[in-house]
Amino acid sequence: MVIEDLVSTGKSSLQVVDVLREQGLEVIGMVSIFTYGFLVATEAFNKASLAYYSLTDYTTLIESAIEKGIVSSGQQDILLKWRDDPANWKGVL
Repeated sequence: MVIEDLVSTGKSSLQVVDVLREQGLEVIGMVSIFTYGFLVATEAFNKASLAYYSLTDYTTLIESAIEKGIVSSGQQDILLKWRDDPANWKGVL
């Protein structure tokens, strides 16, 4: 089992898995503390046939921030749209 602090695209995490597998180790899955929940990461883990779980995620973070009054519910849509295409995001809070 590989443990990561953060998974964004999954690229660096899966590079570690590849190295471990090349050394003859069986990797049964990966767990992270946090993930942004990017579709590219989900697709990468599926392609690598690797089970993946995260303790928490971006959506939960935003929901918690709304509950605590840190983020308004009106800002939620903008923040969630960032996750769809962070490289080209031009939202304004």
